[in-house]
Amino acid sequence: EVQLVESGGGLVQAGGSLRLSCAASGFPSGDYTIGWFRQAPGKEREGVSCISSNNGYTDYADSVKGRFTISSDNAKNTVYLQMNSLKPEDTGVYYCARDIYNRALLIRRLYDYWGQGTQVTVSS
Repeated sequence: EVQLVESGGGLVQAGGSLRLSCAASGFPSGDYTIGWFRQAPGKEREGVSCISSNNGYTDYADSVKGRFTISSDNAKNTVYLQMNSLKPEDTGVYYCARDIYNRALLIRRLYDYWGQGTQVTVSS
């Protein structure tokens, strides 16, 4: 059974940092993309960052470039999202998801398995 479990969310002041983790299990062999998405109250879920498992290719939404860093530890089957210089507009539920076709795009409909999400709240 494919599972994605996020952790690391919390409450932080503006300018602070958090590191989110996405632990994956039950994946079949092969290459895939892990993406991070977020959803603020009353807004649509948007792509934040993604990483490809075979070549480490990464992509970021313009709103987080220079502040967020995605990385992976293949031995632990875990993907991380280091978030620095956090802003109140970064508040939302953060989800990790898998694209089994490894397209490395921040397009929600391309991802088939999703975690349950972790709440990030940035106070001003």
